[in-house]
Amino acid sequence: MLAVDSGGSGLRAVLAAGGVALGAPVVSDEPVRTGADGVDAGHLLEQLLPMARRLLATAGAGRPRAVVIGATGFATLGDRMRAELPPALTREFGAPRIALVADAVTAYTGALGTRAGAVVAAGTGLIAIGTDLESWRRADGWGHLLGDCGGGAWIGRAGLEAALRAHDGRSGGSAFLLACAEKMFGPVDELPAHLYPRTDRPAVLASFAPQVAGCAGHDPVAADILRAAARHMADSAAAVCPAAGEPLIALTGGVFRMGEPLLAPLDTELRERLPHARRVPAEGDPLHGAVRIATELAAGALALPRDERMLYEVAEN
Repeated sequence: MLAVDSGGSGLRAVLAAGGVALGAPVVSDEPVRTGADGVDAGHLLEQLLPMARRLLATAGAGRPRAVVIGATGFATLGDRMRAELPPALTREFGAPRIALVADAVTAYTGALGTRAGAVVAAGTGLIAIGTDLESWRRADGWGHLLGDCGGGAWIGRAGLEAALRAHDGRSGGSAFLLACAEKMFGPVDELPAHLYPRTDRPAVLASFAPQVAGCAGHDPVAADILRAAARHMADSAAAVCPAAGEPLIALTGGVFRMGEPLLAPLDTELRERLPHARRVPAEGDPLHGAVRIATELAAGALALPRDERMLYEVAEN
């Protein structure tokens, strides 16, 4: 099986057998482009096909029994992927089963497998996804201008706002965060010129989130930002978590490396909002999720719900 994770930092591809990756993934550090007509399927193929050929040649393998591609933007910007990737992948690999999957689904499957529950995936952005194994529900994931509330860019932006409030002498400011911002970016009155023209604004904002976490132990403003982030995360988890039974909840993504300053208030919020759910550690990352989906797809035993926007099974012979 060929499993692929296309995310904000580039592509990772790996061959797998028996649900286990065969060695380290091949990596491309160039993110797939997104334009006015959605995810650039041609650019994805330009990167993926040489990577996949190298993996197959190294393993001495024939055609993969299944190909699964999990991709950022697939749910809302995946029309070109649905139109262009299946025939190209069939020509190249002749795989009998192919699935195109939203990155939220690979994050879910990597964390929980094919069990009912909810996953909060928080990196630069934030999305929550849940399933009762009949259908998918998602919340947020609307990008840094319209949502991603509680994600890295949201936390970093809130921290920089508090820094600018302190600079101006307005209420709600933080002298600690102001000092961190000046050390990281230089004079804060130059911050708009540094930030606004950039195409990677979410990543720049998210780069300040660890400073907020670092100040939270001695700065009540920073601590309040993380408590607010925890509330947003719990809101999204509650919106997607199945109401019946004892669903599982897992957290995945780099934001949670902030540790207790964020996890402690989040645990409190989740217990209050979802007392019927059970928190468990994430078992793996999105590439692990793509491997799991490919393994079950190849066996004809995939228990997750199909959905054109979330998990799109496009070929089966």
